[in-house]
Amino acid sequence: MGISPWILKEVRDFVSQHLPGIDSRKVMINATHTHTAPVVKMDHYAIPYQIPEGVTSPEKALEYIVNKISEGIMQAWKNQQKSTVTWGMDYAKVAYNRRASYADGTAKMYGNTAVDEFRKMEGPEDESINTLFFWNTKGELIAACINIACPSQIVEGRNTVNADYWHYVRQNMQKRLGKQVVVLGWIGAAGDQNPRPMYNKIAEARMVQLRSGVAPKDLKMDGFNYQTEIYLQEIADRITNAVVRSYEAVKVDRHSDVVMKHTVEKLALPMRIITQKEYWEIKHTIENYSKTEEDRRKNYGPIEWNSDAIKRYANQQKIEHPLYETEVHVLRIGDVAICSNPFELYTDYGVQMKARSRALQTFVVQLTGSGSYLPTEFAVKGGHYSAVPQSNEVGPEGGQVLVDRTVQLINQLW
Repeated sequence: MGISPWILKEVRDFVSQHLPGIDSRKVMINATHTHTAPVVKMDHYAIPYQIPEGVTSPEKALEYIVNKISEGIMQAWKNQQKSTVTWGMDYAKVAYNRRASYADGTAKMYGNTAVDEFRKMEGPEDESINTLFFWNTKGELIAACINIACPSQIVEGRNTVNADYWHYVRQNMQKRLGKQVVVLGWIGAAGDQNPRPMYNKIAEARMVQLRSGVAPKDLKMDGFNYQTEIYLQEIADRITNAVVRSYEAVKVDRHSDVVMKHTVEKLALPMRIITQKEYWEIKHTIENYSKTEEDRRKNYGPIEWNSDAIKRYANQQKIEHPLYETEVHVLRIGDVAICSNPFELYTDYGVQMKARSRALQTFVVQLTGSGSYLPTEFAVKGGHYSAVPQSNEVGPEGGQVLVDRTVQLINQLW
């Protein structure tokens, strides 16, 4: 779901030791927000337990991931070659805003849209698919960096490792453009998005089945299972079609000599302040979860989630204006900008960055760290998961600071 500080530190330490030609501060790693990946946080489990034999521990998962990333950087650095690059954009329906707004002003993530009180989806959806293409000296397409403002969590909840729609995108790209093509997946600002529809659900399910050659079935108004290989392939096909349309248009506009700049800056963002009223509500919630030892064991996840907010409230009593320190990368490659943030950033913020950027195209890449949701002011008013204090270390005030400074850094490169 995110990049833990342990992964980033270990990889940067490796780069510092083995590749002195690289400024390790400029190593940027992003997550694709799949919910079917190994746990790498050593302190993830509030209640210690014996990991069964044959099950990968967080320590082993961390070691494996760090080694793979480090090997990839080493190979890339040692096998540098002249290449050409270009950029393109098209559109595909991948992201669906997942927060429903109601007549009383409240909102709910994955809320029911088939009720009389439903009024609108809370925020926008960014359907642009931005791609960077790279060719070798033989004229072969060797890589595509694909930027999609939607997490890859179609099959979230499975107990197996799964790259989600990115696996099918890679297969599609290699079938259509050659086995040598490497696909790098960048998730855009998508904290309030998901890759499954919130309305028109049954109509879309029927069309997906028909397009895949399957006779329509299980078309129930009270629910349809989108967590299938058929739907993974559907979303991958939409993405691939958009990328290939871009490729066909821009392949005649390659560049071999482009401006390349990379800025890294530490930002101190104002943290979301927890009010006294919110504090007592959270404290009461913890008490309800903790009435017995069995309750505490069963509810350790929600208890920890709420307890973190209590700790933040205590910190507020010591520090009047608490700050969240984070790191932002901004790159210029030719006519495009690439900017990072560590959050599950609501799409509105990404739209602001793209609209205000001087770049021809702007790639917003989220979850380059382990940051929490960063909601809009409108979302905070609506409430519910992803927009409540427990979900946010940084709120709308900090989000605007992030946008403003990121745009400044981008525009300084032009």
